[in-house]
Amino acid sequence: MVLLQGWGSNVQVFRGLARALEKNFRVQVMPLPGYSDTAACMPYTLERVADKLAAAAPKQCVVVGWSLGAQVALTWAQRAPKQVDRLALFAATPCFTRRADWPHAVSPVAMRQFDSAIKRDCASVLRRFVALQSHGDTHAVRVAHKLRTVLFTNPLPTQDALEGGLEILRTTDLRGILASIRQPALVMHGERDAVTPCAAGQALSEALPNARFHKIAGAGHAPFLSDPQVVAALLQRYLDEPTAAVR
Repeated sequence: MVLLQGWGSNVQVFRGLARALEKNFRVQVMPLPGYSDTAACMPYTLERVADKLAAAAPKQCVVVGWSLGAQVALTWAQRAPKQVDRLALFAATPCFTRRADWPHAVSPVAMRQFDSAIKRDCASVLRRFVALQSHGDTHAVRVAHKLRTVLFTNPLPTQDALEGGLEILRTTDLRGILASIRQPALVMHGERDAVTPCAAGQALSEALPNARFHKIAGAGHAPFLSDPQVVAALLQRYLDEPTAAVR
């Protein structure tokens, strides 16, 4: 099992979940390029990021992605269907930026403002993003503390990775490839997600050929931090099912 973190985070964010999953799986937490002292791949595109991770991953694996990591996971699954056996996605959306036919997203103006701010004061923007990710969560104080601790006690992502990741989030629309991603997928979304609306995850699961949707009550953008044991049990049940039973 390969775990992929989201934008502006750190692989240590998965410490609790990985510990719970290691009882039954061989877990590999893979940093996105430009995170955890790894070099960014330039130009920083979704395809290049997915290909770089695929080259370093096992020949066959389950890929678990969170937020930006979920978009990487979807791209990876589409480009390497024999390598990616199944998908599990947290806070996932095919399109982060609002469009005329896609209302479940952040406004283009907000995305441009975020991009400008990260160029001026990276640390302040990351602190604000931590607050947004924990906003609305039943365990918001605990989740925010975990996110801040993980982020600011480890090396920060490189500026290239932060700016490149934001450009991916601002411009990517994966809806056109979803029908070709035929692996079983479990889409898990916090009902109180203030970054990617729950409706985005629901729509994603309906567009994928072999997916199911699970709304996590009381959770925000990082449901695996709200209660890693519950999420691990959900993943375990999903992975124990025969492939044909997933839909």
